[in-house]
Amino acid sequence: MYDLIIIGAGPAGLSASIYATRRELSTLIVSREIGGQIIWANEIENYPGFKNISNFDLIMRLKEHALAFGAQLAEKEVEKVIKNSNNSFTVVTNDNEYKAKTIILSLGLIPKQLKISGENDFNGKGISYCANCDGPFYRNKRVAVVGGGNSAFDAAEVMSKIAEQVYIINRSENYKAFEALVNKVKKIENIEIINNAIPKEVNGNNKVEKLIYTDKNTNKEGELSLDGIFIEIGRKANTKIVDHLIETDDFGQIIVNKDKMTKTSGLFAAGDVVSGNFKQIPIASGQGTEAALAAYQFIQENES
Repeated sequence: MYDLIIIGAGPAGLSASIYATRRELSTLIVSREIGGQIIWANEIENYPGFKNISNFDLIMRLKEHALAFGAQLAEKEVEKVIKNSNNSFTVVTNDNEYKAKTIILSLGLIPKQLKISGENDFNGKGISYCANCDGPFYRNKRVAVVGGGNSAFDAAEVMSKIAEQVYIINRSENYKAFEALVNKVKKIENIEIINNAIPKEVNGNNKVEKLIYTDKNTNKEGELSLDGIFIEIGRKANTKIVDHLIETDDFGQIIVNKDKMTKTSGLFAAGDVVSGNFKQIPIASGQGTEAALAAYQFIQENES
């Protein structure tokens, strides 16, 4: 029986483990991979204390710090979470079960899909949801980035240094990305922005060859010959393992109180999976810290 199980090993989960183990809570981190959404980044320039740090370096620093005080790590896929009759929890993975007095959910977010013809067929065959992960495979190729927010413009800027030609496919004439980033991207010679374009279909033979889109204003179809498509239209919370234990907002994010506790006593949540407008690494780390301290206080109050 652990004092605390943390599900997810991004900034929120790793920060939570640091503060939990410093309070001498027996702590287990369960996650399929280490780093959370940082693995989709490349160079990080907005984490306090570092003007510039690579995603790998930051992940390793967080992991080493998290394990330094005695936290354990199980790199496994969580299948479900059960609330037991004695108010403890059971975390069921693909090959084991773990019990804990409290849980912190730091599940992060998963990429949204376009849900158009050919998207699933060419996933991994030219369609990607991570330019920083898969970008190097498209050196001197022609690629499109779908989206109009910061992630899309970041991806286009990254790909402009790798690919021969980059197209940004944006559904309107407006952008959700920061103005400074938009202006920077507009000055890059091998990036072309196509506005009012609604992706319709991806096709090819065994790999991506074309993206067909509809012009929202004229209703005419357009076509791009491509080697790759990066879909950057946002991410969503994946909470199916705990849907029966939580409440969510309109975006599927977990609703918590001021102590980061969900509607289920002893079940906390932190990071990007929590309802809120801003998704940044320092915010996730801070929420993980809050959740860990709240879990410690919860255990002390219920065992006194």
